[in-house]
Parts: sequence; structure tokens; C-alpha cells
Amino acid sequence: MTKKIILGTLLLYGTMTVLAQTFDGYVIYNPQNTNTTYLIDKDENIAYSWSCSDPCNYAVKLKENGNILRGVTYSSNILNGAAIGGLIQELDPSANVVWEYVYSNSDHCSHHDFCPLPNGNVILVAWEVRSAAELMQAGRDGATSDLWPTHFVELQPDGLGSANIIWEWHIWDHLIQDFDPTKDNYGVVADHPELMDINAVSAGGGPGGGGPGGGGGDWFHVNGINYNETLDQLVFSSRTASEIYIIDHSTTTTQAASHAGGNSGMGGDIIYRWGNPSNYNTTGTQTIPAAVHDPRWVEDGRPYGGYIQFFNNEGVSWNTSAVDLILAPESGSNYSFTVGNPYAPTSYAERHVTLTNSTGQSASDRMSNGNIFVAVSGEYMYEVDSNGTVVWSYNAGPTKAFRYECDHPGLANLLGPNPCGTPSSIDDFSNKNLSVYPNPSTGTFNFSGMELSKKVFVQVHNSYGKLVFTGLDISAVNLDSEPAGLYFVSITVDEGKTLHQKLTIAK
Repeated sequence: MTKKIILGTLLLYGTMTVLAQTFDGYVIYNPQNTNTTYLIDKDENIAYSWSCSDPCNYAVKLKENGNILRGVTYSSNILNGAAIGGLIQELDPSANVVWEYVYSNSDHCSHHDFCPLPNGNVILVAWEVRSAAELMQAGRDGATSDLWPTHFVELQPDGLGSANIIWEWHIWDHLIQDFDPTKDNYGVVADHPELMDINAVSAGGGPGGGGPGGGGGDWFHVNGINYNETLDQLVFSSRTASEIYIIDHSTTTTQAASHAGGNSGMGGDIIYRWGNPSNYNTTGTQTIPAAVHDPRWVEDGRPYGGYIQFFNNEGVSWNTSAVDLILAPESGSNYSFTVGNPYAPTSYAERHVTLTNSTGQSASDRMSNGNIFVAVSGEYMYEVDSNGTVVWSYNAGPTKAFRYECDHPGLANLLGPNPCGTPSSIDDFSNKNLSVYPNPSTGTFNFSGMELSKKVFVQVHNSYGKLVFTGLDISAVNLDSEPAGLYFVSITVDEGKTLHQKLTIAK
């Protein structure tokens, strides 16, 4: 079904001009269980595609070298469940596999999301099988069958089909229970929110089932993960627990299995959690009512940099989703918390009620201009500005999609040095009775000339084609926050006539 969305516009003397800052970059996605990855530009064209030999299970991401990483549904998986993976691949622009690694057998299997690290390593989300006897000894109430708790493995690629596992984290090492004092992990749950109550989540699975027969082995159903390089921490989401969590990645594998060590001093324990205080026997509002997906830190330098954004699938109601934004109370490498109270904040800092909803999957991102990119699974993708005006939409609803701005190195390596198409024909303002000064400048440029007696719409792009400034009826632009380099200004006047000029920032 085609959905039509009206974009925010401004009428200038009969010329229709987009007033809100429009979509500026590309989106990459791969429909679940299909073989083709797509890169979509701002004009809704397929700018690039990869015809891959294997189906994607959930997520695909662009690397800085122009290659892509894909989670793949491995053909020989023994376990089975929602977004089953088992294989991670890196492909070059011609879709040739340059690295892959199988993480699948009868005891474990990767699934859902993965997280590329700046050093070239990759963290996989995975299951590990625990028997009913193990669960019972750990204090599980009513353990009658296998369950598959979450763990993460960090892979260091080492040859085409090989990798070294250099770091691991297992939720199994961080459990507590108040059900049976004769079993392991016994304690007061409310006094230890850094641990996961083994009985907090009553059933596993979620969409797609869990065990080989669909029996619900996928216990916590972790579906999204993101890395913060500055903090050296990971944030991840659990559908069945209706909660997001932060753990310390600065630990060794030995420390990650313990309760001490790393920058936080807490080993692999949970250093922050949010969304469902009942999971740690604490009274408070359940701010994530059901499924949650795609938690991510907003990049530093962008509006709300350092906040955590996530897709709250039933955040407003059972049929209304939201993209929520919270500021976790950082305190060094830890987070402020008072035992007996829920983790702060008490509510979101900002909420975007999505234009359509999905009870599962989906993704979002916060752009450098403050816009919000939203991919609603099974529906469509769109972008809104700070006023909620839709500035871009695309009629595809993949389970997960990622947004890359024009200055991402992967786009230049894949598409060329000007991936967003900065105007190549530069007119001289002086020939149009319009001049710019000073040029070069440290950041502020003034315009003068008779053209300014008419309404004007100004845009400035950097050398990657990224839009860095827009303005209406102005005679100067301030680019003091932009780095030194070459920029391109476009001034649109009445009747749609556009003049261009190169600008140089020298600092």
C-alpha cells in the first residue's frame, strides 16, 4: 500500500521550496530474510544495491571503507527463533564476501543485532542454551525446559572465515533470585538492581518462537545493541523484560564474569537500567509498557548528544508507538542511583509520537540538524524536523534501517568524494549583482546586492554535500561552528532562480 505524506513547504513567488531542512544523506536497509541490501538517497532513489548470496536476518550497516556488515540467516542453524542469525559477513561494493564468521551450533547462536566497533571488531548478540537442571539450580521457578539467556561475544576478524573471540559477557553471570534459599544466586532482589532477577521474565520467545519446535527458548529476547566509544559502554534492549540496560565494556572477559573491575568498578554487572522497575522489585512507573527496540546514544555534537534514544513500540498505547529520549544520570563511569527508588529519570526528556506504529522491531536516529529519522517495521520510513514536519519519507518498512549523513566516510568510499552532489557549476555572484564578503572568512559571510531586495532562501553545503545551514530572508550566514574547509552557498530568489558560490572558512 502506497502512503502519501505531505512535506512542509514555503511558496516563494510561485516557486515551491522546501523550508524545513530536508533529508540529507542515505539510508541502508535489507528486508528481513531477503538477499538484497539497498542504499536510498534523499530523492527516494536506489543509489546502490548489493545482491548477496545469503538472506539477511535483521540488520545491515555501512563501514567507513564502503563495505557492509550483514547479519545472515545461516543455513545450518540447529537452534531456531526470532531473527535467527548464526553468521556475520562483511561484503565489498561488488557483494563479494571479504570476511565471515559462523557463530552457531547446538549450544549457542547469534541473532538479531550486532555492533561494529571503531577498532574493526564486531560484537554479536547471541543465545546460549541452559538446561532445565541448570535453571533450577540457579533459582528459576518452574524450570521444566531449556532456556537461552543472552550473551555477547566480541569478534576480532582473522582471515576470511576466522575470528578471535577477545571479549565475552554473559547475563548468566549476573543473576539473582529470591525464590529458593537453597539454590544459587539467592538474595534480596530490590537490594541488587545491578543483577537480573532470574524470575522477572516469566516466558521467553516472542515473535518467531524460540526452541527448535518454537518452544520459546529466547528468554530475554535482546534485539538491539549500541556502543559508546567515549564511555566504553554498551546499551542494549530486551523485548520480554521491557527494559534497556548499560554494561561496562572496558572489562576483561574475566572481569565481565564478575562483580568488580573495569572503569565502573562493577565488572559485568548492570550499571544502568530503565523502563520497568518491577524487574528489580521496586515501585515505580513502567515507562516501557511492552516491546522496545534499537537503543542508541545520540552522537556527540548533535542536538541531545549523549542522550539515549530508543523505539518504544507501545509507549503511548497498544497501537501507538513513540521514539523516546532520556538522559541517564552519568556519574563518572557509573550512574547515580538510590536503592529502593527506580533508576532516573522518571520520564522521557522528549518524545516523538510516530506517524504509524509497530508492535515489534523498528529503529530511529537523531540527525545533526535535530531531525528524527524513523523506520517503522512493516510500514514506512520517514524523517521529521523539530516542529514535527515531515521532510522525507520512503515507502518501505524494513525491520531495521540505518541513516548515514553525507560526511560519513563510507559514502565517499562507495559513491565518490561528493556523495550528496554539491552543485558542480559555480556561478560568480558579482555577475548577478550579488556579492559575498569576506571570503575567505573565519565563519561569517555577508551578502550584498540588488537581489537581496527580493525574498531569498539560503542553503550552505560542505564539501561532502552535507547541508549545514538554511535561512530565509537573510543577508549573512554564520558558520563559526563548522571546521575550516570549502563550502558551497546556494541562494534561491524569485521565479526559482538559484545562484551559487564557493565559500572558504580559514581558521
